[in-house]
Amino acid sequence: MEMGCVWIRRMRFAGPNSNLVFKQPPLLSSSSATATLALHNPQVTLPPGQPHNLTLNFTPSRRFFSNTAFSSPHSSVSVSPKSSAGDAGPGDAGAKFRGDGSKVLLKEMRYSELEKWVQSHGFRPGQAMMLWKRLYGLNNIWAHCVDELEGLNKDFKKLISEQAQLNALTLQNVVTASDGTRKVLFRLNDGLVIETVVIPCDRGKPFLHIPFEIQVHLSSLCFLIALLHFLEQYCRMGLTRHLTTAEIVEQAVFARRLLTSEVGSITNVVFMGMGEPLQNIENVIKAADIMVDEQGLQFSPRKVTVSTSGLVPQLKRFLHESNCSLAVSLNATTDEVRNWIMPINRKYNISLLLDTLRQELQCKHKYKVLFEYVMLAGVNDSVEDAGRLIDLVKGIPCTINLIQFNPHCGSQFRPTSIDKMIEFRNLLAQGKCSVFLRQSRGDDQMAACGQLGKPGTFQAPVLRVPEKFQMAVANG
Repeated sequence: MEMGCVWIRRMRFAGPNSNLVFKQPPLLSSSSATATLALHNPQVTLPPGQPHNLTLNFTPSRRFFSNTAFSSPHSSVSVSPKSSAGDAGPGDAGAKFRGDGSKVLLKEMRYSELEKWVQSHGFRPGQAMMLWKRLYGLNNIWAHCVDELEGLNKDFKKLISEQAQLNALTLQNVVTASDGTRKVLFRLNDGLVIETVVIPCDRGKPFLHIPFEIQVHLSSLCFLIALLHFLEQYCRMGLTRHLTTAEIVEQAVFARRLLTSEVGSITNVVFMGMGEPLQNIENVIKAADIMVDEQGLQFSPRKVTVSTSGLVPQLKRFLHESNCSLAVSLNATTDEVRNWIMPINRKYNISLLLDTLRQELQCKHKYKVLFEYVMLAGVNDSVEDAGRLIDLVKGIPCTINLIQFNPHCGSQFRPTSIDKMIEFRNLLAQGKCSVFLRQSRGDDQMAACGQLGKPGTFQAPVLRVPEKFQMAVANG
């Protein structure tokens, strides 16, 4: 059976009849940014509350999965605190995991927390393990509702029915591109929509990309794909709220439940998208813990990757608390360019970011960071850029991922030609760098990196273009 991988991507939009509010891009944090954008009407609507049997036809090949989120204009920022099983007493063991204050969200809990909640209601720990396995597909059992929880104590199932909630997402729509890429829409319980993309590749194992921007601007999973035009899309979307742990985890659960028979076992997860995953670090780390649980989804920690634009304090915490992989969106070799296309660089510049990685990775055995580098014609793709990049990453165990920019209406940037990308890659390889190219897929259905959420619908404000790059932007 063919293996698979998962990537996640985030973006935010507002609900129907909302108006866009423009804000200048934040220099330090996106937590105060807000924006709204009309949510597009789905092409296909599946009736809520019913199991959906969906057939997704794929040819045997590598698969990528990513998603994006949309938000209503009045959603508030919500960051779930990191939970500890020992924080609550027996009477309120599930209080911190409740969604809207009513039912407990089962996929919001680590196993230790689920076990504590089960025992607080007088049931044996064995019932907790049986429930956990049915939530996360062990023995190919994927419980989507209480009726599918076979083998559990009758009274325990009644408790779950009355006090717990199995799902944080509802499958809504699937759109297929000419190359086999699937864009899957999920609706959250508060009406927001997440776009997930399954991208077939011609070689290797399937990947699953999940928007863990993880924030429902989808901040949660990070600037990675939209980094190509981070300013344009990020200013447009703004931050509405973070995705919860359950909303993040269930994307992977849905992907495995719906797609494993079509694409093979999904083995890799990437937290990425429109926003900054590490601004939602509590939920990101917790979701990653659940995904790598040996009795749960059983992902290898090395195959769960969190992407970041370079928030140094959170980056250090992630490396200390998690064994999962890290991807850093670099995208420039000088502070002048990175200040322009990634304002976070004004607080944590290239030197500070890379020096931090050098220091922290000394304590991580056989650990490599992935540098994401979106190639923009006339901006960061010169021979001089290649030379500087070789020097910048010296002493850092790493691999460099060269990403093709996906143009869209309203974008000021142009993609670097394939020939020039290959030349750039060869220069890095000659400099003893580990490097590979990632090609674009799904662009005809706006399902490629940086294209989710109807980019270009509005012209977003951007920072002043440095004088020496004005010609490159003008030619776009």
